[in-house]
Amino acid sequence: MKLRPEMTSDALTRLKRARGQLNAVIEMMENGQDCREALTQLAAVSKAIDRAGYKIIASGMRHCGAARDRGEEPEMTEEELEKLFLALA
Repeated sequence: MKLRPEMTSDALTRLKRARGQLNAVIEMMENGQDCREALTQLAAVSKAIDRAGYKIIASGMRHCGAARDRGEEPEMTEEELEKLFLALA
């Protein structure tokens, strides 16, 4: 399934935010800052990346479901989407 802007805009926003947070974590580590602050930010990065992945899967499920409802062959099977979902879990 191709990533389309209408399917990924929210996930992309989350990933860009995570990129900024990750850059901040790297700077904290390079500058020898408190580990609690760095780890808190790293946890936020991890959560943002996970949520972006789940958003992409959810969009794919909606997209493929809509294709089925129109009588078209979806780009991915439910089993393929489930496998991708479980890879994130």
